[in-house]
Amino acid sequence: MLGYTLADEIPAYQPTLRLEERPQDAELEAVAAAILNLDPNGGRFSSAVRRTIDMLLDGQHTGRFRWGQLFKTEKTHAGTLIEINLQREFVFGDGLRMDYKIAGCEVDCKFSQSRAGWMIPPEAVGELLLVVWASDEESLWSVGLVRALPELLNAGGNRDAKRTLNNRGRQAVRWLFRDAPLQQNILLRLPPGDIKAIFSSQSGQQRVDELFIRAQGVRISRAVVATVAMQEDYMKRVRYNGGSRSRLQHRGIVVLGHYANHNRVGRSLELPELRSGESMSARLVKWKPERGGRQWAELDGQRWTLAAQGDPEEPVPKLPEV
Repeated sequence: MLGYTLADEIPAYQPTLRLEERPQDAELEAVAAAILNLDPNGGRFSSAVRRTIDMLLDGQHTGRFRWGQLFKTEKTHAGTLIEINLQREFVFGDGLRMDYKIAGCEVDCKFSQSRAGWMIPPEAVGELLLVVWASDEESLWSVGLVRALPELLNAGGNRDAKRTLNNRGRQAVRWLFRDAPLQQNILLRLPPGDIKAIFSSQSGQQRVDELFIRAQGVRISRAVVATVAMQEDYMKRVRYNGGSRSRLQHRGIVVLGHYANHNRVGRSLELPELRSGESMSARLVKWKPERGGRQWAELDGQRWTLAAQGDPEEPVPKLPEV
């Protein structure tokens, strides 16, 4: 069972607003202000990045959950998808020369799978760049702005004459959000033995059951459920009436959702709050006075608490109606 730590939380992220000693770029500052006005805490950027990675993996139809499982052409397509999903999220206008027009300024969007690895074509030299980086393995993402001035670029290194930022260029990036937390893909955190056990069954329902048995006390996204179930009606595999909620009751395992009644139960047990589309499993046992100060939640008129290692399994009542 995975333990929950504060590192699993995704707090409201505060933008990096360092004012470094460099010439003021009025257009860059106007674009930065416009973006931060649209997304002061980075939540919309984070969701767009998460959505892009999940679209590329397409776990519901492929069962893939690691960046390394993508084909080379799919990885190359990541930059285009980031550009599209950011424009959909923020409704940036189309640029005449570059991808977007933000605050009346032309802005080109660049995504890199490696830190500071953005490839800058000749037509983008001198232009404003919105540079994006993300890592599913590290559960982090960054976005910043930089003017692609010639003195900030390395010499062209490929046949397309594309260039990268040199050391001065990397230092010149105006970070809006740097190393901000990305919603975790919990399949990347489970031990190999647990992953093998989850995916060993031919039944999508049994795979989802195994996921909730082995990944307790942590947030599980809809995309992870879809990847494990590999079925069109994947969220049905979570619910009562034949899903994991009813199938795991006899083992004392509850599967909480993002609903208000479920989150109240979770708060009573000091579990993290669930956001839209998230689920979390936990094994419970009846609370007893001699157990000491364990937190408890009331289900069907009885007090229940988180099971400790070695506690025997006992059937648990249904969660409150949603």
